[in-house]
Formats: sequence, C-alpha cells, structure tokens
Amino acid sequence: MQSNLIIPLDSDLASLSLVGGKGANLARLARAGLAVPGGFLVTTAAYTAYVAANNMAEWIAQTASAANSADLASLEAASQAIRARFTVDTLTPKLAEALKAAYAGLGRPAVAVRSSATAEDLPDLSFAGQQDTFLNVVGQEALLQAVVACWGSLWTARAIGYRARNNIARNNIAQQGLALGVVIQEMVQSEAAGVLFTANPLSGLRTEMVIDATLGLGEALVAGLVEPDQYTIDTTGRQIIRKTMGAKALAIRGQASGGTVRVTEQAATRQALPDEAILTLAELGQRVLKLYGTPQDIEWAWAGGQLFLLQSRAITSLYPVPEGLPANPLHILLSFGAVQGMLDPMTPLGRDVMRGIVAQIGPLFRMRITRETQRALFEAGERLFINVTTLAQNQVGRRLLQGALSFVEPGGGQSLRAILNDPHWGQPGRPRLRTLAQLARFFFPILRRVFSYWRNPAAGRALIQQVDQAATEECRARSVAAKTLAECIALIEFGEKQLEQSVIPYFLPGVISGVAMFQLLNIAARGVPDGAQMAAKATRGLPHNVTTEMDLALWATAQAIRADAGSAALFAQAKAGKLASEWQAGRLPPAAQNALDSFMQHYGMRGLAEIDLGRARWREEPTHVFKIMQSYLNITDPAQAPDALFAQGALAAQAEIERLVAAVRQTRGGWLKTKLARFAASRMRALMGLRESPKFFAIRTMGTIRQTLLKSGQELAARGTLAQPDDLFFLYISELKALAAKEQRDWQALVTVRRHTYEQEARRKQVPRLLLSDGRAFFAGLGADSGSAEFSGSPVSPGIVEGTVHIVLDPREAQLAPGEILVCPGTDPAWTPLFLAAGGLVMEVGGMMTHGAVVAREYGIPAVVGVHQATTHLRTGQRIRLDGSTGQIELVP
Repeated sequence: MQSNLIIPLDSDLASLSLVGGKGANLARLARAGLAVPGGFLVTTAAYTAYVAANNMAEWIAQTASAANSADLASLEAASQAIRARFTVDTLTPKLAEALKAAYAGLGRPAVAVRSSATAEDLPDLSFAGQQDTFLNVVGQEALLQAVVACWGSLWTARAIGYRARNNIARNNIAQQGLALGVVIQEMVQSEAAGVLFTANPLSGLRTEMVIDATLGLGEALVAGLVEPDQYTIDTTGRQIIRKTMGAKALAIRGQASGGTVRVTEQAATRQALPDEAILTLAELGQRVLKLYGTPQDIEWAWAGGQLFLLQSRAITSLYPVPEGLPANPLHILLSFGAVQGMLDPMTPLGRDVMRGIVAQIGPLFRMRITRETQRALFEAGERLFINVTTLAQNQVGRRLLQGALSFVEPGGGQSLRAILNDPHWGQPGRPRLRTLAQLARFFFPILRRVFSYWRNPAAGRALIQQVDQAATEECRARSVAAKTLAECIALIEFGEKQLEQSVIPYFLPGVISGVAMFQLLNIAARGVPDGAQMAAKATRGLPHNVTTEMDLALWATAQAIRADAGSAALFAQAKAGKLASEWQAGRLPPAAQNALDSFMQHYGMRGLAEIDLGRARWREEPTHVFKIMQSYLNITDPAQAPDALFAQGALAAQAEIERLVAAVRQTRGGWLKTKLARFAASRMRALMGLRESPKFFAIRTMGTIRQTLLKSGQELAARGTLAQPDDLFFLYISELKALAAKEQRDWQALVTVRRHTYEQEARRKQVPRLLLSDGRAFFAGLGADSGSAEFSGSPVSPGIVEGTVHIVLDPREAQLAPGEILVCPGTDPAWTPLFLAAGGLVMEVGGMMTHGAVVAREYGIPAVVGVHQATTHLRTGQRIRLDGSTGQIELVP
C-alpha cells in the first residue's frame, strides 16, 4: 500500500485529519484487538489529490459557502452541482492503481465502502449519517466508483447545512479545509445487526446498555425502515432486564452479484439476537467504553455465531457526569445555573472561585476543607452542580430542600419529588446530634442578628451598608496595591474570604429577615380568598433593592439624555454598538457622556452571567446598556414611565396591605392575625429589598478583582505568555499560581483547548435542572404541552396581561418594544433593565424568590416561571395571555 494514499486498517497513522472520524475510530478498535472486519483506509490525501487534479477546491468552497443554510432548496442546488462534478471528473492513474492494489491484497471480496469525514464522529459533533455508505460492493470497477461517490457525499445538502449551522469554523474545521477519508472493509453478510448504546440514550443512565437489533444488514435500522428489537442490559448485574420485540417486517441482505435487496420477513415473535450473544455484545461494549472513556454508540453485526464491530462514535446527546463522583452510592446534583437564572457554561476560574467560596464555609462548621477537597460543588458540562444528597437523606434536610426549591426552582423540585419516590432512597433518616449541634452553632448568631433587624430595620440596613462600604474600600485598596499576578491571586482569596467575614454574618440575616416576613404575611393571609395574591402584590415598589435602584438609575440616565436635544437626536439615529464605542472613547455629547459615566461608575461591574468572574462586564462590553437605553427612550407616555410606575406600585402595595388586613380581621382569631399581618407587612417592606444585597456585594468585589486580573493579563499577553488578557479566566487557581511562579508550560495551547470546550458547551440546547451521578438527567420544567393552546408554570408575580411575545436568548442582542412579553431561559440582574419596558415575563427556570421574580413583582409585571421549553414552544410575534396569579399561559388567535 502507498502510505500517503492508503494505509492498513490498524495503522498507528490513522488520525482524524488523515482518515476521518470513522476511520480513526475503527483503527483504534482494531489496534485494541476487538473484532473489526478486515480492510484498509483511503486517506484524506487521496481525496485532496483527486480534488486538486481536477481543479475543484476553490470552486467547491465558493459554491458551498454561497448556499443559504436556512434554505433547503439553496442547499440542494449547491449539493447537486458539487456532486455532479465528482461524477464527471476522473481518478488519476496513480490513485486508481493504488486502490486496485489494496483491493487485490484484501483478496477482492465483497466490501463495504464507508465515508469517513474529518468533521465526523467527533466527541462534540457526530455528523452521523450525513455522508454515503455503499454495501456489498463487488469488483474493482464498482469499488472505484463507490470511493468517488463517497468523496462526493461530503457535500450532501444536509452536511453543508449542518456544518454551517454548527459554525464548524470555530472548531478549526472550515468548509474549504474539509476532506474525506474512506473505509473499505470486508462485507459481513450479517444474520442480525444493529446499534449498541453503552449508556441508556433516553434516561442517560450509565449502568444500562441498550441494544437495537434487526435481521439482515444494519442499513434497514439506520435508514429507519424497520421496527427493531430492543434489549436493555444492566451492566452492574450483567443481566438482561428488559426485552421489547419489534416487528422486523423487512430485512436488507447482500446479493451475490453485488448490491443489496429488501426482503419481507415474518419475525415479530422471533428474537433477532439470542440471549448469549446479547450478553457477549454488552461485554464488548464495556471494552469499547473503557477504551474511549465516554459513552459510545456502536454499530455491530452478527454472522456465523460471531460478533463484529463496524464503527463506534461518542453519544453526543448525553449530558456529562461529574468526574470523581461514583454512580453508587447515588448522588443528587442541583443545577447552580438554574438557581441563578444563568444556564451558560462558566469559565474555569469562575468555577474555581465558587469552590473557594464554599470552602470558606467549612470553618463555620468546624470542618477543614479546601477548594480541592470540598464536596458541595461539582463540575459537569462546564457548569456547576450543587450536591444535595446529604440533605435528601434526612427528614429535616429533605423538608428544607423541597421547601427551598419550591421558592427558587419549582421545576427542579418537581423532578426531585419524582426521584425521592424511588424505593432506592427509602425513608429519610433522622439528623445526627452532632449535625444538629453544628447547625445550631452556625445559625444561632445569624438568627440573633435577624431578630435585631426585625427590632430596628433602619439600624440593620445601616449596619449592612457600613460593612459593605468598609469591605469594598479594603478590596479597592488591595486592588490598587496589587502589582503582580501573585498579588492578584491573593486578592481573589481575599474576595472569597468575604463570604465568612461579611456575607454570612451581616448580609444573610438581612435576606432571611425579609423573606421570613413575607412568609409570615402569607401565613397570616391563610383563609382569606386570594390571600396569597394580596401578599405578593404587597411587595410591589419595595424600597432598598439594589437591583431595582440600578434599573431606575438607568432610567434616570435615559431621561438626562432625552433632556439634551443633541444627545436625544444621536440616540434616535445611531446604532447601539456605535454609541457604545463613542462612550468608551469619551466622544458622546457632554450630557450623555457625563450621565453614562456616572451610571457606569456605580454599576459598570454588572453584566450578563455576572456570577462568573470570567464574564465581561458592562464597562467592558457596554452595547447591551445602550440597547436598553434606546428602548427606554421609546417610552413616551409619562404614565408608563418606570419611575412613575414604581411609585404607583408602592402606593398600590400599601393599599393592598390595608385590604389584606381588613380581610384577615374577618377570619377566626382575626384580632391577633391582624397584628401579625401588620407587623409582617411593615418588616417585609423595610427588609425584603435586602434580598439582592449579597449578590450585589459579591459582584462589586468580583468587578474589582476582574479589573486587576485583566491588568496582569495584559502584561502576560504583551510578553507572549498568553494570547489575550482574558485568557487568565480559562485557568484554575492552582494554574495561576504555577504561572505566577514562572512555571514553563504551553499556556496558550491549554487555553485554546479550554476555550474550545467552553464554546462547545455554550451551544448545548438543554441543561438539566437535576443530575444524578449515574447519568440520569432531568430537564423538564413545570407542565407544558406544546400541542395545546394553553400551558403553565409557577406564578410568581400576579396580574393578567395580553401582549406580543419577544423571545430573548441573549439580552445583549435584544431591544424590547414597550409592552412586549419577555420570554427567556432565565434571568440574572443584568436582564432586569429590560423589565422596565416589558409587559410580562415568562422564564424557563426560576421560582418565587429568584432575581427575575422578585424584580417583576416590584414592578408589577405579571410573571410565570419554570415553564418547560418556553423559548421553544412560543415564537416571537405570537400573542399570549399571561396570568401571573395562576401560572396559565394561553395562546391568543
């Protein structure tokens, strides 16, 4: 064989770039000694030589790039044009002779000729079935034609569109750089064939394998022409636990003269694969799984009592499980992002900082844990998950957990109830005395301060403000003094320490005091018709909420711009990106420049997904702020001005409290419950706004730390150690320390890999609310039915609104028209300025006490959260009726 054109099937040279994904995977299986049919690999060099010999490369790239990936007719036209060129152009004599010689060396048997693209069977993008396969090819002329046809199939309409939609250039696989290898193997005239999944592809369960099996060749199954048998195997017990017999009414079989034929079967009651072979195949699957380390989708064939593996690829649809967390004993993990209203992946440094913050809690429970040894947060899919297993295993913890989820993530709470109903968990045990003692030591000082805040709310708020100011000033002073990367790392660790020194002893009691009074008001309202809605309406126009104050400050900034004729004219005409650039350069009209400078000085450290230290802030990427500003400037009705609505909301809340108190007075024991309701309402109004203070404090600290790190990043980039300043955020703390110690590594290469993984995960369509350590993932929110005109979620802000849907996946790219209903995956404080223009809110995640719900209530915007796949079931431009009191969402014709 000529090594640059054709290599053996088990060659060590069989890389992705040389033989494509399918070829590289088969070579790996063959080298591992697994049962792979014999054959050889036609390399991508052969494809490239063919394309170059016929002067096709530039023309193919132009034709494919010109196609509209959203238009099937355009993709089909491009595909037909390109594939037609392959049928009329010819193989060079060198290529033809190389193929003939390799085929002769195999003994000229019937073969399967399979396409193997360099952008196929990848860990993150499978491209399954997008190029052609030719089965039972007989004779060298037929073989040559099949190889060329495989090359042409690199340019099917489906493949061109898939590459464009998944932005393959970001994975360093540009359209013009693609090539195709071809796998040629002896044909297995199988009695049965199918697919083996080494993890359950529906539930994600890693301890189950699933086999789909049909009679004859596996092509019938791959093409969707047959209903197969399905066998489920428990890999821990090595036993078949479930069999579902398929009709198997059709089989594809090879013909002696070449090609295949469809044959009618009467096999509904006949098992395609005997039990012994099923268990043997499962053992082979375990070997392949061990070889690759990730769940695999394996094509197999059975002939003459022997099993053959035809290919293996990663199951890209499964959500990853955390490393180092065993399936047994089982662990329950709650999505940190779902609780935060932020489903994006987090940067490595952002995740590491969260682990460091958790480690600071250890001493409060007399536990010695570190960033590396803590077991509360785990990584999966570049996101964080909270380990709630211990809470779920005892009576008190389970009640607290379920109660908390009903407030912050009811969709996750619904899934948790289903999990805990599994007999595996049994009845929760009683908490140990030692645990109760630790909890008492932790909570007693907090509760003591809660009572002090209730006694004197103004003094409590003043104390929090004093602590906030002192800690913030110290952080800024340390930031100014930090000149080296080592000092920057010390600043990060100082910021983490603030959890123990400031947030838990001062800010946390503030949150508890306000939320507890809201709960007490709801208790007092029991027995009153619509009492819960009255209690929710009593939260409108809450004072002392830093997020609300930020939104109103942005509105005030817009009014300063409106009041200046030159600024108003510029904002009416220019695009947001241009305005942002002008502000950063200090070239806006003075009135606009000064107003925005003032806003950014106070709030520029905020931003989308701001809980991640690695994400850019508004002062770095301000376009989002300018889009919101332009939305505000479209609000011309004084009665709809956000500050006026907020003030009206505060008056309406007081009126609602009086209504509620009057209704409570008429219930049994009304005289006592009236006093309780008045006290709860007054303390709630005084303290519940503190709900947002801890995060605001944390984000301000992170903003200072981020600025300091970026200065170090600029120096490292200038020296060539890093490619760009924010590469620092793609390293862990331990790696930053190694970098500060001038340890020699290829830091740029490491960051490149991390960025690719991050971008890959950012494209993930769904993130589970709950994840089990055995791989089972729970995505569903509260009851949605896309087939009906009505579906529902958790009501968090009362009121009814009818309006036009505006789907927003990224607030940086959105400009909301006044009155539109904002429908989004989730929100953190960076989203809330949009609320001032919104008529209503629908979120896929969240609960009563998440950021979006709290702010929506304060603005009086009807809101429903936890709605399963709301951004998929609804479309921009639809009209809906949203009931924030019942959680119902109705499509309006």
